[in-house]
Formats: sequence, structure tokens, C-alpha cells
Amino acid sequence: MNLHRLDLVSLSLFTRVVRTGSISKGAELTHMALGAASKRMSDLEAAVGAPLLERHSRGVKLTAAGEALHRHAVRILGDIDQLAADLSDHARGVLGVVRLWANTSAITQFLPADLAAFAAVQPGIRIALNEADSHEVVLAVLEGRADLGIFAERTPTLGLQTVPFRSDRLVLVVPPGHALASRPRVAFAEAMDYEFVSLSGRTSLAQRLALEGGHLGKPLRIRIQVRSFDAMCQMVAAGLGIAVLPDAAVQPLVQALGLHKLELTDPWVDRELLLGVRDLAALARPVRSLLDHFEDRRQAARRG
Repeated sequence: MNLHRLDLVSLSLFTRVVRTGSISKGAELTHMALGAASKRMSDLEAAVGAPLLERHSRGVKLTAAGEALHRHAVRILGDIDQLAADLSDHARGVLGVVRLWANTSAITQFLPADLAAFAAVQPGIRIALNEADSHEVVLAVLEGRADLGIFAERTPTLGLQTVPFRSDRLVLVVPPGHALASRPRVAFAEAMDYEFVSLSGRTSLAQRLALEGGHLGKPLRIRIQVRSFDAMCQMVAAGLGIAVLPDAAVQPLVQALGLHKLELTDPWVDRELLLGVRDLAALARPVRSLLDHFEDRRQAARRG
């Protein structure tokens, strides 16, 4: 395989051919003549030393080698786009960019204050923040789409190196007049007799509740699923169910909507959020600066 014969134009054309399922459509998206595109595909296969596409009357289909090249091509082109963005930032006086992915709990409870404090002391470093489920955060860091990720404990780390970020505590939120509303605390087993409002089943919080329900031998009675803590509290206020949520994240919503917050007596309600990177020893300076800042904020929160 002659890697020196690979070029970015051909890789870009290849990804568009894969996306459209057609060499002619891929050529059109790349603003290239069909003949030139076909030759580039043939040259790419010659450079790789294996067929990349199965050509049919209805279009093209990836071979096993094509699937492998496509995974790497998408990553390489993404890195090139990031390189262009970083150089553009440097031209505008930005010292660096950190691609941070985090789950909803981290974004809702901690990151607004943490990132505001970081921006005050490091105005030349830009944070590109993306919200995602914990398992998606891990994959983004692993695949190089994120420099740093924040996710819930118990999420498979798939080889990432981790350090502590923050701790939070889960509580039960119920509407006024609910049978549990007058209780200061309750066991999760008792709460499972009622219908729940939940996040998507892909989130770490929903998966934890399902796991604990399984340990108790009871299926969680989910009435409705939504995509945010705010929406969950709105549904609880409307009487559509009860919900388990991070304490600090929902305190303002509980007060605004007149909800009742109950302590859960189960030991698993104390959770840890983790920071994950591919290699702690090889972090770029802006990423290391943000990581050190998060550690300082964590220590300050523990002292305070």
C-alpha cells in the first residue's frame, strides 16, 4: 500500500460517493467531472491495493476494505476541518480551542460557572461545548472528535484515562398532592409503585434507574420520555408522573413549579462524574489548562 498516493481531494470524493451511493452524485457534490472522479476512485483503489467499491447498475456498495478506509477518511477529514478552524482562530488571536463534550448533568449543574470562571482567566482559549449522552461522550473522545469528555461513572470507558470531575446526588421529584409529597425521604423501591417521567433510555441516568429496578425485581413504569431535566419537571408538574433527577440541577425548577423534592435513601443515589481523555501525558496545552482548572474548581467545591 502506497500511502503517499493518497490525497485529501480523493478522500473527500470517496466519502461523498459513499454518502450518496453513486460516483456520479459524489462527483457532482465535489464539483468534478464524472470521468475525473472515476479515475480518482480507480487510482485510490490502486494506492490501497484492494477494491473499495462494488459497482452495480443502481450505484456502489462498500467492500470490507472500503468500510475500513471510510472510517479513517471521515476521521482524517474531520481533523483537517478542525485544523483549519484552529488556524483561523490563531489568526484572530485565539490561543487554542478545546473540544469539550459533556452529559446533561454536567452541563446543567457545573459547567456554566466553571467555564465562565475559565474564560475570565484564559480569554484566549475557546471552548467548543457539545451536549451528548455519556456513552456518546466516551466515543467522541475515543474517536478524536472531542479533546475532553465528562460523563457518568459506570459508563464503559473503552480505554480512556479518567480523573474525577464532580459528585452529585439524585433525588425524587413529585407533584403537589402526590401520595409521597408529605414524605421527607423514601426508598426507590417504594417510588417504583408509581409511574415515572424519564430521559431517553440511552442516557446514563435512565440506564441506572432501569438497572436498580432490575435488582429490585420491578420494571420501571415509564409513562413518558423527554429530552431535558426542564421538560421532566414540567411533566411532573402536569401530573404525568414522578422523576429521579440530580439535586442541584432541579432545585430552581422545583421552586419555580411548586414541586416537592424527596431524599432517596438508597446508597447508589450518590454519583460521580468523570473527566476522560485518550492520554493524560499527551494533552495539548489548552486542554491541560482546562483540565487543571476543573481540578481546582473540584477542590474548591470540596472545601466549600
